[in-house]
Amino acid sequence: MSITNHPSERKLLGVAGLAWLFDAMDVGMLSFIIAALKTEWDLNEVQMGWIGSVSSIGMAVGALIFGMMADRIGRKNVLILTLLLFSVGGGLSALTTGISIFLVLRFFVGMGLGGELPVASTLVSESVSAEKRGRIVVLLESFWAGGWIVAALISYFIIPVYGWRIALIIGALPAFYAIYLRWNIHDSSKFIAKTKENKPSLWQNIAEVWSRKYVRRTVMLWVLWFCVVFSYYGMFLWLPSVVVLKGFSLVRSFQYVLIMTLAQLPGYFTAAWLIEKWGRKSVLVVYLLGTAVFAYFFGTATTLPLLLTSGILLSFFNLGAWGALYAYSPEQYPTVIRGTGTGMAAAFGRIGGIFGPLLVGYLIVRHVSITSIFTIFCVSIIIGVIAVLVLGKETKNKELA
Repeated sequence: MSITNHPSERKLLGVAGLAWLFDAMDVGMLSFIIAALKTEWDLNEVQMGWIGSVSSIGMAVGALIFGMMADRIGRKNVLILTLLLFSVGGGLSALTTGISIFLVLRFFVGMGLGGELPVASTLVSESVSAEKRGRIVVLLESFWAGGWIVAALISYFIIPVYGWRIALIIGALPAFYAIYLRWNIHDSSKFIAKTKENKPSLWQNIAEVWSRKYVRRTVMLWVLWFCVVFSYYGMFLWLPSVVVLKGFSLVRSFQYVLIMTLAQLPGYFTAAWLIEKWGRKSVLVVYLLGTAVFAYFFGTATTLPLLLTSGILLSFFNLGAWGALYAYSPEQYPTVIRGTGTGMAAAFGRIGGIFGPLLVGYLIVRHVSITSIFTIFCVSIIIGVIAVLVLGKETKNKELA
């Protein structure tokens, strides 16, 4: 692999991964903060659902806008912009005293987060040799699990004693270190070479993503992203609250979710190891099916052993599938439209992230059982599996154009 004009694989993975970890800390803490805000601000389930959903609205807008911008002004510049937006919004949200301003700031935090994730995976994909590309991108995604673990630790030890505001301030501080690190990131040589040759307009890029050549893979990605994001945010943003609804205390809920979260790391690492052996499609299908099975069992769990076992395996398979999704998505398009194509798929997926948490809130208010709610997410995941099997093509070891 040529490393001219950009960092080594290890350095790039560390710099991009550290920022990814900070982003995950914010999303992870939000699920615990929602449970704490319910008590402090006397929120109902619908309002709780909106806190998760407004973040996803921001992520949809951010993924669309910043994904297209990445093909125009470069991956590095977009990464710096998105992290600034994310960290400032996160810090300010700690100062709010009511849900309205909190929701506005969560929208901007979501924009930064939604723009950063597909652009970071695009940059890493372009900068790594074909035989290691999938593994490196899944390892990048594994920093997300690290962020969730840190979030769970902060939430378990900080929120009950010092409150949710301190947790948000802690979550905002490390992002400034990542901004400093980002000055050491360079755009990939592939991107620089391609944009010197030709820099199409935003509308030309969008048209190309939906052209006959790419329409099959675009439809596949949009369905897959929607199903995965819908089920992930519906399940995981409500995880601490669902554990409470199943009869456990808030502090116990944080403790159990921390245990479940630890299972994310082996989920990523096994997916990273298998993705260059089995290929992207096989890993996606196996890990998504595992997610569907244990989503159902988590929904039906009434005893602590079954709750913890199904929760651990749900985390293991779901986050392994996320790693494969981020490896697979940028490989569907050539360099000149990669940011646009990946960003648009992620943006459409985030619409699912809007509906997932809202749906749970509305169904709980109407006394629909947790079993029925998690069955909906199980079906959603299976639809994503069908899209990959029918429309997806294997991209293992293929050189990116």
